[in-house]
Amino acid sequence: MTDAFIDTVSMEEDPGELFAGDSGTLDADVRRVLVRLLQRRFLLAEKNAAQWKTLLANQQVIESRLHDLFVHLVVDHDRGIAYKKQVRSDELDVPVLLRDDAYTRAETLVLVHLRTVFQRERGAGETSVRVDVEEIEQTALTYFDPTGTNLATRQREIRAAVARLAKDGLIEEASEGRYRITPLVEVVLSNERLVELREWLRTPGAEVVVDEDAPEPAPEPTPVDDVPEPPQENDLFEETDR
Repeated sequence: MTDAFIDTVSMEEDPGELFAGDSGTLDADVRRVLVRLLQRRFLLAEKNAAQWKTLLANQQVIESRLHDLFVHLVVDHDRGIAYKKQVRSDELDVPVLLRDDAYTRAETLVLVHLRTVFQRERGAGETSVRVDVEEIEQTALTYFDPTGTNLATRQREIRAAVARLAKDGLIEEASEGRYRITPLVEVVLSNERLVELREWLRTPGAEVVVDEDAPEPAPEPTPVDDVPEPPQENDLFEETDR
């Protein structure tokens, strides 16, 4: 009686699996969001509307998966940003999955300027804050020793800093030489950390790590006469995957 038997389905064709041997329990869309959070520094609601919706609908289970890796999930609803942070504990032996990279001296100076402009313009009611690369360059140059003679080198450092921050998503080129500052700048540089950075700029050889805590409104930075050389190792930035 052939009717008593049901044809077997190969593992590759099992509708409960996404691939052969798959033992995962999350839907494909949820897995993609989890992978994106692990791969990238941020998930932006305005650029990834579908994934943002999936994240909010499955936030608890995604948080659980990240906690299994000793990683926190931070969801900033006001800014529409989600990002991860390394769990650190004095009481628990935590293997570090994320590491601290560093901003160079020039990158730090540019970041401080962008953070200040963003806060000032948002406070004035601007919804889209933009800045010219020439303005960034001229402002950053005021932090260097005015008696220095290697202007071309400083300019190259600042342009390279702008390029890195654009790659990191803190600014986006709206047109040639003009950038839109994104809300990420407030996440990367909190008000408290901004104050520390200003002190760092006044203290040769000092190092300050930039965190991802949500900031309070930032004060205007005060230019300094001289800027210390940046650390040799990259240890002034935020957490990224190893």
